[in-house]
Amino acid sequence: MTRTPTILATSGGFEHDARHQLVPSGLVKKALELSGTARPKMCFVATASGDATDAIQLTYAAFAGWSVDVSHLALFPMPNVDDIRAHLLAQDVIWVGGGSVAGLLAMWRLHGLDVVLREAWEAGVVLGGVSAGSICWHVGGPTDSFGPDLRPVTDGLGLVPFGNGVHYDGEQQRRPLLHRMVADGTLPLSYATDDGVGLHYAGTELVGVYSEVEGARGYVVEAAGGTVTETPLKPVTV
Repeated sequence: MTRTPTILATSGGFEHDARHQLVPSGLVKKALELSGTARPKMCFVATASGDATDAIQLTYAAFAGWSVDVSHLALFPMPNVDDIRAHLLAQDVIWVGGGSVAGLLAMWRLHGLDVVLREAWEAGVVLGGVSAGSICWHVGGPTDSFGPDLRPVTDGLGLVPFGNGVHYDGEQQRRPLLHRMVADGTLPLSYATDDGVGLHYAGTELVGVYSEVEGARGYVVEAAGGTVTETPLKPVTV
């Protein structure tokens, strides 16, 4: 296991194959690779979808035949493991699925996962995820947790001291709201990802941008004299 605190925050990770079955794509493969383990233990966390049974089952099926030991953590209607801390600290990768980041953060704090996940990160467990599973590691970002009109969420775990925008090229409201949040100081300097792009942090430093979609990019958005600047970040293909 890598001992450097590592996060892979993404707007991707899984795709459908020729038979329309869910399979891991480049970004999930990258998260597993970052663990530095030949047969990594990976826990899937679906809190943001209310621990949707289909999401959990499809994730297990997606790794059939892979050299990965998959487990999951569910919090509804009660935790599915006796010791959440022990289970998460035993993993090489924790992958967080999409859904409601506001709901996810509330449930995590209720069960003490905010503390446990920081401990796992500091211990070198790779933290990854998509959408809500990306914003959660940051200070906050635009979210549809409250309805179709996007609103700010600013109570992320803050493991990295930046804002985060996801689905940057796929959902119309994401970019302008992130710009407003950075311009008015609601968020600090922020990193955003087009669909299919991931941000690799070592500690609190962005050290890599990866893409599983041709032409997709990452971006840095920062305040500049009362407005914002947006700079594209060219990714490495995975």
